[in-house]
Amino acid sequence: MNLHLSVGRLREDGYHELVTVFHAVDVTDEVVATPSSGLSVAVEGMGHGVVPTDWRNLAWRAAELLARTAGVEPDVQLRLRKAIPVEGGMAGGSADAAATLLACARLWGVEADLPALAAELGADVAFPLVGGTAVGTGRGEKLSPVPAGPLHWVFAPSNFGISARAAYEELDRLRSVGAAPPGTGAPDALLAALAAGDVAAVGAALANDLQPAAFALRPELRRTYDLGLEAGAVGAVVSGSGPTIAFLCADPESAEHLAAVLQMEGLGAGALVARGPVAGAQVID
Repeated sequence: MNLHLSVGRLREDGYHELVTVFHAVDVTDEVVATPSSGLSVAVEGMGHGVVPTDWRNLAWRAAELLARTAGVEPDVQLRLRKAIPVEGGMAGGSADAAATLLACARLWGVEADLPALAAELGADVAFPLVGGTAVGTGRGEKLSPVPAGPLHWVFAPSNFGISARAAYEELDRLRSVGAAPPGTGAPDALLAALAAGDVAAVGAALANDLQPAAFALRPELRRTYDLGLEAGAVGAVVSGSGPTIAFLCADPESAEHLAAVLQMEGLGAGALVARGPVAGAQVID
């Protein structure tokens, strides 16, 4: 997820200049890589029947890229056991791609510059390799770890998605008519709050330039956002391009209470209680 996402100018390569603070939480997918003849992808759990299982899947492209770089055949069956909301702004596809790079490197016994390959695949793919909390610059792929104490979250997913492309296009449109600010700037206040372990200050410093775009595309998100704050969250922010809303809570008990309130009100059905920061992708033998 992003604790801070400042979206700057549109670059010549088609990407926006970003300053973001990534934060890894314990809502995770599992990628199982087994030897096979050829490359295949299967999806289990959340997203089954929706997530593509061909070259459009970022995990597929990660396996192909690693195989091509290492000079081996992409012989692997990938099973994605998904728990991260699909098109929820929580970088589930990027996390799967990072895990695929790590798993296939181990499976094929190859060495490669995985962070460089991750950056080639997408702006958000490098961070899931390392996890924790980090400032990302450039397209988001240049990472600088920062200290952060334990934080407790509730994620309110939706039964619809918002594509990153749609969110960025809507932000550009809003800015062109003066309906969205030019950018939130540097995350100095957030980084100071994280270093101090001040949860209330972290909540006050959460920021995402894509949030106005998400609210414009799906106005009903505003009700969930407002309800979570009224129910005791110390901060709230749209995660990535949305539509998932992340609520920061004072402690685990407050998080459980907030999740129950959201579900009782019929908002955020299946609300996810989580904590962070956690480590990045890991191989489980």
